[in-house]
Amino acid sequence: MTDDTVTVTLEAGEERDELTVPTALVDMLREGDESDPEVVGDIAMFGMAQRIHGAVHHGQGEPDAEIASVNETAMELFEERFGATFSELTGHDH
Repeated sequence: MTDDTVTVTLEAGEERDELTVPTALVDMLREGDESDPEVVGDIAMFGMAQRIHGAVHHGQGEPDAEIASVNETAMELFEERFGATFSELTGHDH
């Protein structure tokens, strides 16, 4: 890769992955003095919150108990990270 990219390493226990993205994209998404990993982490949290939100609120029928529980935990962690709820930051409320 060129100097126009940044690689962020993700680790969970013994497993590891690398994500290489354009530096300019990370810079566009950066707020204040966030580090590259913080920017990528914020985007990952937003993406995961959107996915579980969709599964709970925009799927067919009522979500099962496990999905509802995962949603609750994800939204709590989202609020801890950003200091605001998903609905406050996205303007999408149910």
